[in-house]
Amino acid sequence: MTEEAKFKPVAITCGDPSGVGPEIIERWAAQYPDLANECAFVGPLIWCADLPGKLIPVGRPGFEAIPGKPTDTGAKIAMEALEEAAAGCSGGRFSAVVTGPINKERMAKVGFAYPGHTEFFAARWGGVPTMAFSGEKLRIVLATWHIPLMSVGSALTRECIVRAVERASILAAAYSKDSPRIAVCGLNPHAGEAGILGTEERDFIDPLLDELRAEKFPNLSKCLPPDTVFERQLRGEFDVSVAMYHDQGLGPLKTLEFDSAVNITLGLPYVRTSPDHGTAYNIAGKGTASIRSFARAVETARILAGM
Repeated sequence: MTEEAKFKPVAITCGDPSGVGPEIIERWAAQYPDLANECAFVGPLIWCADLPGKLIPVGRPGFEAIPGKPTDTGAKIAMEALEEAAAGCSGGRFSAVVTGPINKERMAKVGFAYPGHTEFFAARWGGVPTMAFSGEKLRIVLATWHIPLMSVGSALTRECIVRAVERASILAAAYSKDSPRIAVCGLNPHAGEAGILGTEERDFIDPLLDELRAEKFPNLSKCLPPDTVFERQLRGEFDVSVAMYHDQGLGPLKTLEFDSAVNITLGLPYVRTSPDHGTAYNIAGKGTASIRSFARAVETARILAGM
């Protein structure tokens, strides 16, 4: 990142205005006013009483968000905020984006044609994205993510696995991990058990990992049993893990770090992060939602953007 880009603000989008996004943004901004002053709150705006001169994207004239009650108008607001943030990065206004949680089902209803944020920003910015997560204890990169489980095997191409390993190295390097120790989960139980429980590891994935280890990543593992990889990472044996599919990585991560993990989109021209939780309609408006993941999302965006 250039010196000029370092001084461009991080864009923050509201997410669904009826979820916890706006309130965690407001509480975070009140707790970290100096950081908030270096950010840009995008989307339809109203004044934030706790931060004179600052705006929080929760509404528009004639619309009032009701906590816990999503609406089509709210989904459109969330979509407009994403469009402004994406265009702002492309146009040189912003250095990175931190996104509030959205209601994917409601947004699809009003014309949002993407499975999630990751695919949206890839469409707007170009590039081939990779979904990754950084917590206080675990860092995980997904080889595949928003696809049906039955499609995972065919989606695990050579290019897909190489990309995941390369970006796992990039993620670890952002946290000053030189020559990172990268663990790779097997696709099958017990990593195939030498072909007894599946042959993908033996016949395809492990030979590819052998190539990558010899060429560029000396501390890359072979396929490891996925039921023990994350415990080994917790004990400090690895710096980052590659999971083959969404729930293989997200199950352990959310069990251990629901309030502290950050969702990261790697491989695009601009940085995008988000808190690793949803709209949480059941607690929206109650002031009980943790700001911890959001705070770490802003911190991570700044690290990855070189600020």
